Amino acid sequence: MGRPPRHDADRLLDAAVELAAESGPRGVTMAAVARAAGAPSGSVYHRFPDRAALLSELWLRTVARFQDGFLVAVQAPPREAAVAAARHVLEWCREHPAEADVLLAGPGAYGFADWPAEARERLEKGNAQVDEALGGLAERLGRSGESGRARVFLAVVDLPLAVVRRHLGRGGPIPDLEVGTVTDAVQDLLAG
Repeated sequence: MGRPPRHDADRLLDAAVELAAESGPRGVTMAAVARAAGAPSGSVYHRFPDRAALLSELWLRTVARFQDGFLVAVQAPPREAAVAAARHVLEWCREHPAEADVLLAGPGAYGFADWPAEARERLEKGNAQVDEALGGLAERLGRSGESGRARVFLAVVDLPLAVVRRHLGRGGPIPDLEVGTVTDAVQDLLAG
């Protein structure tokens, strides 16, 4: 039985997240990740054949971690689901500010145009799951049609993300107060 690798993909991606938080996407290079993880550069290339593969995996792992909790929240009973999903956005970003910065930058900042086809397909599949879950939530809330769906997206995604951007964009934490404010606003938007 062989030894487990000392520099596995998750450890390298953790180092990439920290580099992105410090220097933005441009700071995430193969050599910088190797240095930050204390790994030989060969370990990075062994797991990620090139920078595009590294950047795509960084973004996809981050969005998958976020979406896992979001998709669970959306499955609750309708009114609870809307509030739980909006709270998830704020709370996850507050608990994971470096990863939230990765998501806020968007896949384009992480070289989406150069991503391998498989990575693009994974992103498309994950986004489709979220769109389907939110569409289902809109239906369960009695918000059918384009305008009803738009209202649910505004309440559950756009509003919480605006709060996240405001605070993380300034380099500060997301205050506890904002969770209650967003919760109230979500309920008001969906009641109106």
